[in-house]
Amino acid sequence: MEALDHIIMKVAEGDSTAFTKLYNHYKEPGIRFSMAIVKDEEEAENMLHEVFIKIWNRREQINPELNFNSYIFTCLRNLAFDYLKKMERSQTMQHQYLQMMEDDHHRNSDTEEAKIVLLRNAMNSLPAKRKMILKLNVEDGKSYQEIAEMMRISKNTVKNQLVKAKQYLRGSVDLALAL
Repeated sequence: MEALDHIIMKVAEGDSTAFTKLYNHYKEPGIRFSMAIVKDEEEAENMLHEVFIKIWNRREQINPELNFNSYIFTCLRNLAFDYLKKMERSQTMQHQYLQMMEDDHHRNSDTEEAKIVLLRNAMNSLPAKRKMILKLNVEDGKSYQEIAEMMRISKNTVKNQLVKAKQYLRGSVDLALAL
């Protein structure tokens, strides 16, 4: 293989064949180096590709007098550390999101339990007939007609009593939650 300094000089002049040789020279050690830091072969390859894309795009700026080996491995190290920081931030954000979801779930559960208690208390304060009509409709699934026949009242009375009961319950729960 040609001298590395000569290949680097040709890359700086825009020689794509020399660039391929340079890439092939650093491919294995570059991936091994990145793998040692990030522990992910695919990501290590991506980092090597990113460094070489940068080298090709800035080939005119290459100074063959400087330590090219040091440059490549410094770039790879920096990319690897950036990747690790990004992964850490991502995990932190994921943890915070899951914690928020859990807290929200507990808050919602507490709110739902409070609403149920308020609703039961409000139901217990309904007049007896209205409470019975509500129970037959909501809990037992009886129709207006069935309730009217059972209680010997008109279907319209059943409907009016249910509307009043539901309005009262909604207002009681909303008022209690607002306080």
